[in-house]
Amino acid sequence: MKQLGNLAVVCAQRPELLLLLNGGVVTVCVGAGPERRALAARWNDDAEIAKIITKLNFGEYAVNRTTCPEMEAAA
Repeated sequence: MKQLGNLAVVCAQRPELLLLLNGGVVTVCVGAGPERRALAARWNDDAEIAKIITKLNFGEYAVNRTTCPEMEAAA
């Protein structure tokens, strides 16, 4: 359950992400339209939520820091 807070922080810093918590499942929606992807896990499954966080920070859904002005300003 500790990772749920970390996921909320990651999503709060990226306006293109949508974090949903419903029926014991946490879902992060990435993208828009037909390109949208949903990453989901049980709200108390720390291992699976940690994998989602890794995908958002370092994996296929990571922000390219050279093209995101918000990230450059924070660095």
